[in-house]
Amino acid sequence: MHKKLQLAIKPLLKTFFILSLVLTLALGHADGALAARSGGRIGGGSFRMPSSRTYTPRTYAPPGGGYAPYGGGGFGFPFLIPFWGIGGGFGGLFTILIFMAIANFLLQTFRRISSGETTDEVGYSNNSPVSVTRLQVGLLAQARDLQTELNHIAETADTNSPEGRAEVLQEASLALLRHPEYWVYAGGGVQQAKLNSAESQFNRLSLAERSKFSEETLSNVNNQLKAALAQEALPAADELDNPTRLITEGPGEYIIVTLLAATLGKLQIPAINSADDLKQALRQIGGLPSDQLLAIEVLWTPQAEGDTLTSDDLFAEYPDLKLV
Repeated sequence: MHKKLQLAIKPLLKTFFILSLVLTLALGHADGALAARSGGRIGGGSFRMPSSRTYTPRTYAPPGGGYAPYGGGGFGFPFLIPFWGIGGGFGGLFTILIFMAIANFLLQTFRRISSGETTDEVGYSNNSPVSVTRLQVGLLAQARDLQTELNHIAETADTNSPEGRAEVLQEASLALLRHPEYWVYAGGGVQQAKLNSAESQFNRLSLAERSKFSEETLSNVNNQLKAALAQEALPAADELDNPTRLITEGPGEYIIVTLLAATLGKLQIPAINSADDLKQALRQIGGLPSDQLLAIEVLWTPQAEGDTLTSDDLFAEYPDLKLV
């Protein structure tokens, strides 16, 4: 009787042992699978205070050649009065022309001031307002063309010039606008800061997003292009049928793209509650002029071919995103 019981229990113990081994392998590698997330990064910029142009006084050319600034020596304004009415002809006509030029200059200056324009560039101080904007979009993983577009932008972008950085934002926003059928989640907002504290605020947001990657497999920051070695070839179909592999890796479901921009002045984007709100926000960020941009970053995950981002990853790392 005892031997019969042992024979009956033995297959059950074997089955239990196999199941335990599978679960142990799955749970033992689960954390590593969730953490193995590649990311791409494009960025650049500077938070140094813009310097104003040195104002150079305008000059005029007296007959016979030679230049002298207004208010200067030579034939400047202090020496015009003696010519008034002296000998008629040259002195009087010359003085009238000079006064007409001065009157025209003053008139144009008053017009510029009244319309809000100035001759010099606007000077900035440490208390100048800066807007730090973050916009995130979660797309279905079927939008594989988007990853290819972002890779191309990273490989060819000029991130060391204001015009190049503005083009990066424009192209990244355009790439997202081209895939509205894959939009699932979105979120974002604008934080206001002073120029002297905006850099730390921008860096905090950037580090928070970059910390969600296990590795930046492609980056172009201030024209420093870096790319990790390509991953090994994808596994064969029979390996994908392995239940342990399916448990540990799960299906790739999403792509997350983050746009960061620090701009001079106060910028407002709509609260992201719908696809229309997201479309408007993308157009605003993509249309930012280069002379307002201090710094930008475009981050996305996954970047490496064959990498995955599951729904568990998304809910754990991006809990503030909303359905659109």
